[in-house]
Amino acid sequence: MESFSFEATGTHWEISLPKNKIDEKLVNEIKKYIDTFESTYSRFRKDSLVNNLSSQVGTFELPKEAKELFDIYYELYKLTNGSFTPFIGKTLEEAGYDKTYSFKQKELSKSVSWEDILSYEHQNIVVKNPIQLDFGAAGKGYIIDLVGKLLEDKCIYTYCIDAGHDILYKTDQQDEKPLRIGLEHPNDITKVIGVTNILNNSICGSSGNRRNWGKYHHIIDANSLESPKDIISTWVITAKTIEADALSTSLFFVKPEILLSKYDFEYLILYNDSTINKSQNFPGEMFT
Repeated sequence: MESFSFEATGTHWEISLPKNKIDEKLVNEIKKYIDTFESTYSRFRKDSLVNNLSSQVGTFELPKEAKELFDIYYELYKLTNGSFTPFIGKTLEEAGYDKTYSFKQKELSKSVSWEDILSYEHQNIVVKNPIQLDFGAAGKGYIIDLVGKLLEDKCIYTYCIDAGHDILYKTDQQDEKPLRIGLEHPNDITKVIGVTNILNNSICGSSGNRRNWGKYHHIIDANSLESPKDIISTWVITAKTIEADALSTSLFFVKPEILLSKYDFEYLILYNDSTINKSQNFPGEMFT
């Protein structure tokens, strides 16, 4: 396998492909594809569609791939009773996690109802009341999946996409071994608390250790308007990276059993007293 790396979506990307599959044209196509995705869904880009929607009402056409993103947000919005929501963008900005990373805290607004803000029917979104959307809890996982599909459309079926340690590893080789991955220690990024293995699936983790300020970190419950403190980190392994990404955040808000009623995944939860809760078939081992 050979690799190339670049910066995008606010993090470091590394993509590994079989030998002789990497060329400049492919690299540029992937970068452009990710940039186009960000120009639609990133609230940190002033020219993005979601930022335009923060000040407008009306009906707008979205790209074809928006359906899967909106579908998972709406389903998890319901499963978490509104704690997981795309409307958290306004809350994050009021808390200080804004476009300039000011980290200056303001009074947070009360949570809003999905039905009061917008409706979505593929491919149109109807904005009833302008609000800052944020797709950070699933967007990176989704673009990883989309890049994987782009590779498969080019008949590249063995690849590893690592975007800030959210990883998709797939292969069509029968003798390929699982990818061994360290689970980052939330209080010391030079250490791991254990290892896990993935093969033809994805792993995503969520933690408040990298982006925290004052009494907040980047995960905020839209109902309580607080950052959960009883859970330090979560990891989810599942077939789709968009699901792994979104579910790893949702585990901060609800019990895994609620999410398992709709999704098939393995999980590991690390609590602030250093205890863990993991699914029976979570692959790998924990260190003591």
